[in-house]
Amino acid sequence: MEKTVFFAFRGDAMCFIHVLLNALDMADKGMEGKIVMEGESVKLIPPMAKPGHFLHPLFSKVRDRELLLGACRACSMKLGVAEAVKEEGIPLIGAMSGHPAISEYIEKGYRVLTF
Repeated sequence: MEKTVFFAFRGDAMCFIHVLLNALDMADKGMEGKIVMEGESVKLIPPMAKPGHFLHPLFSKVRDRELLLGACRACSMKLGVAEAVKEEGIPLIGAMSGHPAISEYIEKGYRVLTF
């Protein structure tokens, strides 16, 4: 089975919706599609976690289906959302100077797509 990991960098909700939709679509089709939130995208976590946010239903499905691997530790700290990310139970990841290493996923056989 082919494996894909989406590295989301942009903090734009209208861009991130496509990451959520594609990860769910792949899961529905029996494919492995995982998400790593990097850069400004980590700032989307606190608002998406709130029931009134337009991405909340998709974000909840992604979390329930364990498609979100984690959020960048360094970016979450720098952008002031690390505590909110941890409160949501999302792992803070980053073995490469606090950032998730794309090479780690390539070594595990993932195709990497960036948004």
